[in-house]
Order: sequence, then C-alpha cells, then structure tokens
Amino acid sequence: MDKKLVKKTWTLKRIGTYGGIALLVSFIGYQFIFADRRSTLIVERDKITISDIKMGQFKEYIPQTGEVQPSRTVFLDALEGGNIKRVVLESGTIVKKGQLIMEIGNLNREIAVLQQEAQLVESINRSRDTRLLILRNDLEQRQTLAQIDNQLQILRPQYERQKILFEKKLIAKQEFERTEADYKYNADRRKFTYEAYKRDSLGRVQSLRDIDSSEERMKLNLIAVRTILENLNIKAPIDGQMSMQTHWEIGQAINTGQRLGQVDIVGEYKVRVPIDELYLPRISTGLQATTDFAGKTYTLTIAYVYPNITAGRFDVDMTFAGETPQGIRRGQSLRLRIELGQPSEELLLPMGGFYKDTGGNWVFILEGDDKAVKRDVRLGRKMGSEYFEVLEGLKPGDKVITSSYENFGTNEVLKLK
Repeated sequence: MDKKLVKKTWTLKRIGTYGGIALLVSFIGYQFIFADRRSTLIVERDKITISDIKMGQFKEYIPQTGEVQPSRTVFLDALEGGNIKRVVLESGTIVKKGQLIMEIGNLNREIAVLQQEAQLVESINRSRDTRLLILRNDLEQRQTLAQIDNQLQILRPQYERQKILFEKKLIAKQEFERTEADYKYNADRRKFTYEAYKRDSLGRVQSLRDIDSSEERMKLNLIAVRTILENLNIKAPIDGQMSMQTHWEIGQAINTGQRLGQVDIVGEYKVRVPIDELYLPRISTGLQATTDFAGKTYTLTIAYVYPNITAGRFDVDMTFAGETPQGIRRGQSLRLRIELGQPSEELLLPMGGFYKDTGGNWVFILEGDDKAVKRDVRLGRKMGSEYFEVLEGLKPGDKVITSSYENFGTNEVLKLK
C-alpha cells in the first residue's frame, strides 16, 4: 500500500537560500548605513613624511641675512685738497693712532698759510707794543706821583716851620709866601695827578684785558692756521687696520672732503641687518638673535635701530653677546634668526610641503598605523621655517603627514602600505 509523503516547508535548500538573501540584504544595509564611503587613495609610507605633534617652546623669529662690519670705523677724509706727494702705508696695514699714512702737497695753500701766519704774528706783535705803551704810561704816572710826593715831603715841614716863624714875625713875608705857594701847588698837583691816574688806571685795566683776549684769539688763529698745513698729512685717527678706497698714486689730485679710506678696529665686529618695514613696530633694542658659524651657535643683541626706511627696509646693528666667532671677516654674510618677543609654551606642528596645498586649513592625521584621514585645523604663528603654532584641531601625540599633498587629489582617506 502506498504511503502519502508530507512535503516539508523549511527544507535545507530553502533555509540556505533565504539565509543567503538575508545576509546579502544585511550587508547591503550595513554598507548603506555604516560603511565608510569616503574616497580613498593608497600611498606608500616611505614616500611621505610623518611628524609628531608636541608641546614645545615657541620662539617667534624671522630669518634675516646680515653683513659683518667692524664695531667701529673712522673714515679718512681729505680736509685739504692737493696732489699726493707720498704714500707711506699701503691698504690693509695695521696702524697706530697718529701714524702718517699719506702726504698731500698744495703750494698755493702753503703760501696762503704762510701769509696768514705772518699777518697774525704782526698783529700779535702790535698788540704787545700797545700793552708796553699802556704799561709805560702807567709807570710814568707812578713816577710823577712819586716825584710830587717827594716834593711834598720836603715842602710840608718847611711850610709848617715857616708858618710858625712868620706868625712870630721872625722871617720875611715874601719868603713865607714863596714856600706856601710851592707847597699848595704841589698839593693841588698831586690831587689832580692822582685823579687822572685813577681814571686812567680803570681804562688801562679794561684795555689790557681786551688786548689779552685779542692776543689769545690771535694765538688760537695762529695755531689753526698752522694746523691747515698739518691737515695735508693724512694720519691714523685710531689704532686699527687701515684700508684705502682705491690704489693711490703719487701726483694724483685729491679734492677737499674726498674719502681716501678708513681705519677699522681689529677683532671687534657688529652685524648690520636690513629688515622689512613690516616688522618695525616689533623690533627694538635688546632683542636677541642667533647665528650658526663654524659648527657653533652664537647669540647677538640688537644694539641700535636706524630710524630711516629705504626701499621698504630699515637697518639694525647687532653686537655679539659674549664670544665673537673666530675667523669672521668684514663684509661676510651671516644667516640670523631674530626673535620677536619672549618665548612661550605652545602646541607645535613641524612645517612641510602640506601648507602650500592646504593653506594650513586641514591636514591628514594618522588613525592607527595604516590609515590617515583628513581633519580641519587652525594654525597660528610661524616659528621661523621650523614650526607652526597649533590653535585648534590637534593635540599632543597626534601624527600628521607634513610632506606635500600634491598627489593626493581630493581623496579624504589615505591607506598606507
């Protein structure tokens, strides 16, 4: 007898089919809801630069190039024109203050100086003759007073004796009157002579003062005139190294005020640095800078800020703080890092090629070891050519791709291999 077979609803085949469909739908739903649909690019790790974000001392500075100059320079200018008679020292010679460098000849000037000198000497002699006349007049007046006093010393006792004798009628009236007249004449003469002497004495004192003052001025003028000839000799104004503007030859014409050369102090240097006028409000004396020379780092300080701006730049003079580099020479260029203000502790991002592609608005930050994703950031100041100040978007310990993003296109995720 046949037996009726009951057909099963959930067979293994059906379960497998529906299970497969459910898994496919679930996968598609997951991909639609949760999966990362951002554009992705595979890059080779060894062709990119990865930098760490860290806290550090932020020193805002600007890179500049300065020129080494002597700390003090004294120029050799011709105070008198003429023709070169003799060149005593050559350019580059170490000189002592007052040492003769060059002789200049100027015959017309020398003749004029001799004439001026003779006129001044003649004027001085005349003033001395005038002084002698004044003193002689004073002496003569003193002698006259002395003679009158002598007469009075003789006539006064004689007059007093004869007066007594005349009153007693012991001498003739004529004799007494003659003695009395001589005495009174000399007394009056002494009075008038003394008044004239006193009046003349006041004038003599003022005249002698004027003569002395005039003579002193003429002596100073005489010294100055003689110095004119001395100015024809070019001498070293300080100890140092002398250098000439050009190679001078005997007989060559020199104009008044023409620059012949200079003398520099040896072993002491400063650095003249031109800076863009944009930084003028932030530059002041006392700010420091560093430079690398012969494998060592040296510190400099701004000693003077020049107020004039030329072609959009102004100059500062910097001096070495402490040790001066050995072997530097005048005219040599030094690369400097001039600090702008005091250092502070900030979050730092190393500089790199990424900045020209993103403008500092976003970076690729690593997530794990094999993936980097795009993240918006906000950067602040630059620390020279080394770091950016991070204001937002990053934290210490983050790893950022800092090399160029030129080949990354518009991809938002990088797979590292």
